Amino acid sequence: MKIDDKTSHNSPSIRFPEFTGEWEKCKVSDLLDFYPTNSLSWDKLEYGTNAIQNLHYGLIHVGLPTMVDLSKDKLPNVVNGNTPKNYELCQEGDVAFADASEDTNEVAKAVEFYNLNGNKAICGLHTIHGRDNHQRTIVGYKGYAFSSISFHHQIRRIAQGTKIYSINCKNFSECYVGIPSKEEQSKIATLLRLIDERIAVQSRLIDRLQSLIKGINRTIFTGSGLEYSLCDVCEIRSGYSGNQLQGGKGLGVSRIETISAHNINLERIGYVAPFDASENYRLQVGDILFSNINSVEYIGNTAFIDKDYNLYHGMNLLRLIPFRNVVVPFYLYILLNTNRMLKHFKTICNKAVSQASINQKELGKTIVMLPSLEKQKQVCNIYQAMYSKLKTEKDVLSFYQEQKRYLLRHMFI
Repeated sequence: MKIDDKTSHNSPSIRFPEFTGEWEKCKVSDLLDFYPTNSLSWDKLEYGTNAIQNLHYGLIHVGLPTMVDLSKDKLPNVVNGNTPKNYELCQEGDVAFADASEDTNEVAKAVEFYNLNGNKAICGLHTIHGRDNHQRTIVGYKGYAFSSISFHHQIRRIAQGTKIYSINCKNFSECYVGIPSKEEQSKIATLLRLIDERIAVQSRLIDRLQSLIKGINRTIFTGSGLEYSLCDVCEIRSGYSGNQLQGGKGLGVSRIETISAHNINLERIGYVAPFDASENYRLQVGDILFSNINSVEYIGNTAFIDKDYNLYHGMNLLRLIPFRNVVVPFYLYILLNTNRMLKHFKTICNKAVSQASINQKELGKTIVMLPSLEKQKQVCNIYQAMYSKLKTEKDVLSFYQEQKRYLLRHMFI
């Protein structure tokens, strides 16, 4: 692999050392021929039959890799009696674009049919089906070329809409894609496909670890212990509600989105001017932030303060300060994240049109079962080892995902 800081606009900044010279720039509308797609919604699709398979645009956004391999990737089947009258069967090397999204980064997100494995598949709702009939590209290259940063920069300039952004076949006359020799295409595609395969393996490993943790949850938290009201094992406090500042200056305060992934995300905090008694709001190691105002799906979301973040407790989150003579802080955090407790929070919340909320007093009435402190510490040791392993594997996944993003930015024009 070589890096060339003096590349022209017609050659990438990173490429394999045996390749030189400029790439061909080709309009997408000249490279691909486009075919009609159907508008079958999810209620006309099902999994597990032998009927023709259908690619719904939702699967392009979430669920499918860039290279679709139907020997292992699953598409839904068309429900009996709903097969379109006219359709074009997908061929290996065909690409499908999602023609709509709420995010401009996701408009024209593409997948390529890498291996059909003898299956019959068609492109469905909100997709654009393209084929390189002139065979200027190899199977396995186009999906990555259409996932490149340079291609999506072009799409963002032409995507239409306000809340929902969309494109159509005509827009592709305004976009180009870079085409090197087939030998170079093959090297690029092989490298990126290997990274994708490593990402898939890593994702499955993380899924298994998370399933194991859920299984341990069901085993450990069904034992005996003493019943307490939550307000008897921790102090429950509201956050500081002062006006927030623009510009990223002042005291950092937590917001709902700060704990969206069960971790403290310092890139998603607010700021307030220094105020009297601010130290009373400074988050301490062992505190738990609890989302009591959120959508029903995320009500009860929590984050454990595992170190000093120099962060203060802001509004729209409750702060739980465990009484350490009764409960080990991390044990309480784990307990609040069990399925039983999460279902309980969804039951007691007040539901409105766009969000739900849990009254602070009502939360305090929640019954928790606690074993001895010694037993709690044993459970925490098990979980901390599991969470440490999970974090390590997630870091590995992030590394490969970032590596792919870097190559998609620099290996294409």
